[in-house]
Amino acid sequence: MKRVMVRYKVKPDRAVRNEELVRAVYAELHEREPSGIRYATFKLDDGLTFVHLAETDVDPAPLTGLRAFKEFLAGIDERCDDPPVVTELHEIGSFHLFTA
Repeated sequence: MKRVMVRYKVKPDRAVRNEELVRAVYAELHEREPSGIRYATFKLDDGLTFVHLAETDVDPAPLTGLRAFKEFLAGIDERCDDPPVVTELHEIGSFHLFTA
């Protein structure tokens, strides 16, 4: 099992578009219902910083095959002031996080 956090900050004029692209990823996830992934996205108080949390049981991660995720990644560099930073997470403890 792999857990990662991705954090980035978009340009002020790109925040709405970024949210649209993220919502499209979730629409496709709900449509396809791939197994082996738990995924959440959050927008921080500044309205520009996004944090994605993912837990995958399979390799490659199911996100990589989604059309909407490919569209999301296609323009990420142009949308960002601070580029995505991927951090692998190592759990110390949790309570009902990433459980069905």
